[in-house]
Amino acid sequence: MKKIIYLFGIIALTFSCHNDLDQNPIDPDLFTEVDVYKTADDARGALAKVYAGLAITGQQGPAGDPDIDPSLIDEGFSQYTRILFTLNEITTDHSVVGWGDPGLPNIHEMSWDVNNPWTKGMYFRLAQVVSFANSFIENAADLAKSNSEVGYYIAEARLIRAYAYLQLMDMYANVPLVTKVTTELPKQSSRAELFAFVESELLDLDSSLKEPKSNEYGRVDKAAAWSLLSRLYLNARVYIGQDKFNETIAESEKVMNSSYSLNTNDGNSNGSAYDELFLADNDINGAQNEFIFLLQFDGLNSQSWGGSTFLVHAPIGGTMDASQFGVNGGWAGLRTTKALVDKFGYAVTASNADNEPTSWGDSRAMFHTDGQNYEMAKIPKFTEGYGVTKFRNVDVNGNPGSDSSGDHVDMDIPIIRLAEIYLNYAEAVARGSGDSATALTLINALRARAGAPLASAADFNTQFVMDERSRELYWEGLRRTDLIRDGKFVSANYLWPFKAGAAQGTASEEHRKIFPLPEDVLLVNPNLQQNPNY
Repeated sequence: MKKIIYLFGIIALTFSCHNDLDQNPIDPDLFTEVDVYKTADDARGALAKVYAGLAITGQQGPAGDPDIDPSLIDEGFSQYTRILFTLNEITTDHSVVGWGDPGLPNIHEMSWDVNNPWTKGMYFRLAQVVSFANSFIENAADLAKSNSEVGYYIAEARLIRAYAYLQLMDMYANVPLVTKVTTELPKQSSRAELFAFVESELLDLDSSLKEPKSNEYGRVDKAAAWSLLSRLYLNARVYIGQDKFNETIAESEKVMNSSYSLNTNDGNSNGSAYDELFLADNDINGAQNEFIFLLQFDGLNSQSWGGSTFLVHAPIGGTMDASQFGVNGGWAGLRTTKALVDKFGYAVTASNADNEPTSWGDSRAMFHTDGQNYEMAKIPKFTEGYGVTKFRNVDVNGNPGSDSSGDHVDMDIPIIRLAEIYLNYAEAVARGSGDSATALTLINALRARAGAPLASAADFNTQFVMDERSRELYWEGLRRTDLIRDGKFVSANYLWPFKAGAAQGTASEEHRKIFPLPEDVLLVNPNLQQNPNY
């Protein structure tokens, strides 16, 4: 029998899903209070669904039986990292999209409202992840008393729940804090309360998760908790009005002193080890040593129209050859703006418009310029803005992924990789206090991998670090949060093409730093208040 769980003021009906951890997943909500998990295999199968809530869209890939009501958001759009890209990259200087799907043009224009399917879709997706985690934690508790491995499973579910709440706090500010399966309408929690919960959970998990890199690939460990704390503390000024840069440094040092390592394996011998991070075999080509928290994708066994399938197909268009990316065609949607291009030190002007560089002096500058306009006159069509070639469904030998149709992609998506932790440390030093020499060494490790000139002590300041974050982490779902922390997301002191709908960019309203709660939620739960000015 299924439970009907009131979560965040909505009724969340849950379903079974795919074998994300090489195990038949068991929906955590399929068990009653009496019919609990009997074996560790039962629990491991249910844990697979907790992870899979972030990776796929339902129990029949790639579409057909969705987890989220398709009247709220199209199933193909509802996959977590696809919405994350939409909300955290397309709202920024990193990306534009030319499609006219409902609510999508409003994202780049910063004109979304309470019924925007993308802002609603993220809320429901994260709420469901919390629901899965809560059910799993409750149902596996008794078995964990006699099986230590199940105790690790519970710790992993708690970390995923903490991650979901960190994202909810970042995007919606004030949401209900629900940690138990319940049929009661929850009350709203403040950002400060959510911050305290996420912090306490992650600190406590230091004694509950497995040691770094001792878990199987794709499952989290202590370094993931330290990394999320590093990210949480870096944004503390935004979330709770307090600087916690010393804490950012301390948690980052734990990660950097662990067994995770920066990938320096140039498997395809193209002169850079950066591109290996985003290839179809990034689970085995050396990139996996840098991935602290990731989502697994498989072109045959975890199909959806989001995930890495979206990241590879959507940026291909114009004169780009889809076969070089290991897929059967492009969706001609995503491009970047000159604001990102210029961060790599090459600005196209009238005098050099026809002299595009053969080398950007930085292998992270993965742009397609042939037939593409540097200056964007409008967002559609595809030729407006440079293409991005960062994600590919080929291995280090150029072989395409496992799906012979060319539809679905094998590339795993890192949620946290060690490079981010290097940059968290460096930014905390630049904004607060700490060892600037170490911070510069970390940045230069990233620049050396990319073949970029090494920075000097004279280069090191907050703006340089923020630009380095942009160069290293673009299109990885962090940019909106970075711009808000840097005071540039809605302000007039940093503009990019078509910011807030203006061709040359313009300031937006302050309340756009957070998204609205879905109107559907407010109608069901009178305990909740809408975010200001929505």
